[in-house]
Amino acid sequence: MQSVNPKDLPENPREHSNFIASACFWHTIPTFIKGRKQTLGLNDLYKVLKEHKSDTLGNQFGILWDQEIKTSKEKPNLLRVLLRKYGWYYGLLGLVMVFFEVVLRGIQPLILRSLIYQYSQDSGSKGDGNLYAGCLILSSILGSILLHPYLFAVSHMCFKIRVGLSSLVYRKALRLSKASLRDTTSGHVVNLISNDLGKLDGKVYQGHYLWVGPLQTILITYVMYQEIGFAAVLGVAFIVLFIPLNLYVGKISSKLRLKSVLQTDERVRVMGEIISGIQAIKMYAWELPFERIVSYIREKEVNVNRRRDFITVIIYSLAIIVSRVSTFLSLVAYAMMAPVLTSETAFLIISYYNILRNSMFVFFPMSMTETADFWVSLKRVQDFLQLEEIEQITQSEPVDDPAKDEVESEEMTLLSSNWISSKRVSPLKSELSVSGLTAKWDLKTPEFTLNGISLQVKSGNLLAVVGLTGSGKSSLIQVILEELPIISGKIEKSGSISYAAQEPWIFSGTVRQNILFGQPMDHQRYWKVVKDCALQRDFDLLPFKDKTIVGDRGASLSGGQKARISLARAVYREASIYLLDDPLSAVDTHVARHIFEKCIRGYLRDRIVILVTHQLQFIQQCDEVLVLDKGQAIAAGSYESLRDLGVDFATFLKQVESQGKEKEAEDVPKEPPPSEMQRSQSEKSLKSLGDPFLEDEYNKQDMRQEQQASGNVGLDVYMKYIKAGGGVGAFSLMFMAWAIFQGLSSMSDYFLTHWVNQNKGDNNLEASQGKQYPFSDWLEALGLSLDPKKFDVLVYSLLILLTILAYIIAIMMLFRCTISASVRMHNSMYNSISRASMYFFNTNPSGRIINRFSKDLVQIAELLPNAVLDLLESFFALLGVSIIIAIVNPILLIPTIILTFIFYQLRIFYLKTSRDLKRIEAITRSPVYSHVTASLSGLATIRAFESRHLLEQEFDTCQDMHSSAFYMLLSCSRAFANWLDFSCSLFVGIVTLSFSFFPPENGSLVGLAITQAMILIGYVQWGLRQSAEVENTMTAVERVVEYDDLAPEGELEAPADKKPPKSWPEEGNIVFDELSLRYVPDPKADNILKSLSFEIKPRQKVGIVGRTGAGKSSLINALFRLSYNDGSILIDKRETNAMGLHDLRSKISIIPQEPVLFSGSIRYNLDPFEEYSDEKLWRSLEEVKLKEVVADLPSGLQSKISEGGTNFSVGQRQLVCLARAILRENRILVMDEATANVDPQTDAFIQATIRNKFKECTVLTIAHRLHTIMDSDKVLVMDAGRVVEFGTPYELLTEADSKVFHGMVKQTGQVTYDQLLEIARTTHSV
Repeated sequence: MQSVNPKDLPENPREHSNFIASACFWHTIPTFIKGRKQTLGLNDLYKVLKEHKSDTLGNQFGILWDQEIKTSKEKPNLLRVLLRKYGWYYGLLGLVMVFFEVVLRGIQPLILRSLIYQYSQDSGSKGDGNLYAGCLILSSILGSILLHPYLFAVSHMCFKIRVGLSSLVYRKALRLSKASLRDTTSGHVVNLISNDLGKLDGKVYQGHYLWVGPLQTILITYVMYQEIGFAAVLGVAFIVLFIPLNLYVGKISSKLRLKSVLQTDERVRVMGEIISGIQAIKMYAWELPFERIVSYIREKEVNVNRRRDFITVIIYSLAIIVSRVSTFLSLVAYAMMAPVLTSETAFLIISYYNILRNSMFVFFPMSMTETADFWVSLKRVQDFLQLEEIEQITQSEPVDDPAKDEVESEEMTLLSSNWISSKRVSPLKSELSVSGLTAKWDLKTPEFTLNGISLQVKSGNLLAVVGLTGSGKSSLIQVILEELPIISGKIEKSGSISYAAQEPWIFSGTVRQNILFGQPMDHQRYWKVVKDCALQRDFDLLPFKDKTIVGDRGASLSGGQKARISLARAVYREASIYLLDDPLSAVDTHVARHIFEKCIRGYLRDRIVILVTHQLQFIQQCDEVLVLDKGQAIAAGSYESLRDLGVDFATFLKQVESQGKEKEAEDVPKEPPPSEMQRSQSEKSLKSLGDPFLEDEYNKQDMRQEQQASGNVGLDVYMKYIKAGGGVGAFSLMFMAWAIFQGLSSMSDYFLTHWVNQNKGDNNLEASQGKQYPFSDWLEALGLSLDPKKFDVLVYSLLILLTILAYIIAIMMLFRCTISASVRMHNSMYNSISRASMYFFNTNPSGRIINRFSKDLVQIAELLPNAVLDLLESFFALLGVSIIIAIVNPILLIPTIILTFIFYQLRIFYLKTSRDLKRIEAITRSPVYSHVTASLSGLATIRAFESRHLLEQEFDTCQDMHSSAFYMLLSCSRAFANWLDFSCSLFVGIVTLSFSFFPPENGSLVGLAITQAMILIGYVQWGLRQSAEVENTMTAVERVVEYDDLAPEGELEAPADKKPPKSWPEEGNIVFDELSLRYVPDPKADNILKSLSFEIKPRQKVGIVGRTGAGKSSLINALFRLSYNDGSILIDKRETNAMGLHDLRSKISIIPQEPVLFSGSIRYNLDPFEEYSDEKLWRSLEEVKLKEVVADLPSGLQSKISEGGTNFSVGQRQLVCLARAILRENRILVMDEATANVDPQTDAFIQATIRNKFKECTVLTIAHRLHTIMDSDKVLVMDAGRVVEFGTPYELLTEADSKVFHGMVKQTGQVTYDQLLEIARTTHSV
């Protein structure tokens, strides 16, 4: 949910700026000025540019991709799509690159040679010197004017490709078939968008160097050949020999890149599962097994990254080796062959080799690596786009409405609803017919999910679908929704469909937004649906009524509230066919009856309703009943006709058979008189339309927006990074290595000047005569004799060799430190996250957390090391250049110091703005990932509601906000580089012109100063930009460090003196003493549970009942210490608050309300610690009636469970959780509505199993089916967080004063009441 409305943002000044203003980046100046005065926030962004709009770019790429599929048929290629869209544009940019690299940079060494020649003459006119100096300055300025608009144009193009392809990937994700979804995960989709497509605009793509580099090499070789003959060929040949090695290294890098992204995929997927199932992991005390899994995957990922970094070291080292050695070969060869090595010739060669170094050994291998990386990313995106889609997705048609014209101009999204009032439209005559239907989820398995199903439902009919757990009930719903592929048979349906999923899908937004789901607001219909779905009381309990914001996956709601909101969403939608997949399981009995009577039989009476249910007391009021068993329809017809079918069916329905057609008494929530109800609805509608107080209260909600840091990245963040990288000592050694490298590099450059000066005579021999070195006498004493010429060559060779060695050592030390930092920071963040309280997960969307583990960690592991490398190279090179320039002409220190001050001020001016923009860009990225994750978890609902376009709009809105921030960051970064480069060109001008006023001793000093100043141009702007980039990327470290300091929930293991014995608890006695619970850490916050005091005796079976939201699950929460408890809980006289969390949680078995399975083997899901034998696992599966199901799978216990356990029904997942509980053999068992999603027969079997397996245990059972707890020793009745009744079921039904439990049982009807009373009496008398 965006905290800023994009429509309220001002228009981007770039939208209407002219070509010159855009090329000079003047549109960034208002942002820089504002950023200097204040901390920038989301409100300071601009509206997204029209050319950047996600929906526009997504649609364009979608059309081109569809055309590519049609034209290429079997082998569509995403690269061809990009070439069709941007090929011509990128080609034109290539011509600009040719002009810059080949023409402008190619003539600079020739001008420099002429300039040096003028100063090398002992006599003669110096007039031409100024002309050459002017040409050199002009070419330098022209180069800086051209370069940055070119680089920005490339980045801008890649940015638009990333936005368009991200939109295309998301649209594809919404169309994936169930088979495709089994092969991919939400983590994979997030990784495609964040890392694969993020690579496209992570840095400037230098692809043109793949052909500009070789072209430039050929032309420069020709020019140098004209100047120095064969010596030029020798040096360039050395370069060419290394190109195949570069290509080979690039190929290895591509393979490693693919391995790396696959490992990152896996890690992000596992992290997504951990975050989604964190509550179950904590209750099972499974943090350590999952930590081992994450560590194992992370280790594999890091090993691949280490190999990639080694390849990077090779690439960078080759650049140094080849550039230095090739220059050395040409100079030495020429010095040996030529009569004299003049300064102008030497510096012409050096300048050309510097150019070749950049183009062939910096940008050429970089372009190969980037191209390989991009191809890997594009191939992964291409493979994803080719996944199987569901066969048909109908476009959503607008609902016919009298007020349609009034809202046509409004943009409809999930989070903004149109307000209209209309009468309910009567449905056209609709019908649903299924004949001879055969279907299966996995085409490879021989068994059919559904086999030979036929049914016909007409308008106004209610069809109940019943059957044992795993019989195919939900699959029937899915096949009608066209989610499950049909093998044979056909489905004919007329009219639209609405759907309530068995697992409610709640997205992050208000309750109202979840119900409306983008539908127009009809006040009367809305409040009628709310009332019929029994949500009015819940609205009264919620702090901001239906405008209360619910967290990610509805974290702040109970299971029953989520189920009823999901049902209300389905019912509110005008449709002809309503598919309701077990909506009554998660609510208590009287609420279930209210919903069935008022909503399903009342509000939907004239529609087709297919109700999957295990609440068999309702099926006699259904028009038709379909009984499924193992995917086949074993009985179908009216309830009356089915009663006469035989013993098997009668056994199945034994719990309701005796009720017959008797009209049952009911006690549903009372309605106000019609006039009063009308008034209250009117008041609510007025409030909804815009009551200032309500809107103000809505805005005051703690929306838990992601926090944005301000100011400089703190020194403590840098220190934490250094500490993670090996400490101050390791980083100090690394800096020393870089200093040694730069010292040797500068010495080799300066020695060249000395060498050239020794060759000023008529020939080398004359120049060398009489010259003595300090080493000469010492060498002669050792019996070694070298003439000065060979000695110069030897010294220069030694300097080059030492420079190369020093560089390799320095860069390897750097990568060692950065890898260590990345590994330790990931481990530290994971440990902190896994130890965080549930409050953290309930208030932070999963996308926000995943953002840290995907994009931020990738930036730390990949971008930051390269930025630090560039910064160190630039810093030490600048130091070396400044020293050399000062030696050549000390007066130049004055402009150097002035320029340094200007650059520093420019950096401060830029950094304050860019740092804020980088933080904003990271914050606006999180909603994109959250939206993707949420969408994929609710795909069936989205497609059933034909709301794909609404989700796409919401994604586009999130991405547009990110695009706005990213474009501002990109523009400001390039503007800063442009201004720096222009300033550097002026400095080159000052250096060049200074020799006109202060002539040097010889031309070689002119060459040395100017070549160093030209090197300075690149290093200064690049170094300052990279210093800013390091600080900007350190915001990723800052965000990761932020999650290092999360408040932990408590010690996992208590000290030895407080640790309970292994046999604890021996009895299972539980005492609640003045227990209160709150979900937030603030001690002043409202308590959910209020001063509970009661005792559960050893081996007692206690049923816990109460309407939805009464605090039943909160009681379990308190027992497991998942939130913040006041008061105490004693188990076998031991205070649970004093012991370690694992000491406590590992001794209590839990079957949670929402069953959680993790992707992996069935064996791993049952026994992650590998404590039990296969035999024991099979026995536990047999005891929950799953042995046959698992045995039929291809690999038995090693069979894979898909993400979220989607290849098992919800009921089967609950049975797996029961099997876990049986395995643990603890003295205390907690069942939180554990049998809500299984049929009564399986429920009865489970209850019998529990009575048998856990007869010596204390059992706490939360249940909505009263018959499951009527044989309990005691029943605890809760309401509004308090205990209102506690006693035996029989006592509560016959003797209690408050009659709360009595009323609940009475609501089930007189016949059922009599049955339940008899069970209670029997149990009481035993």
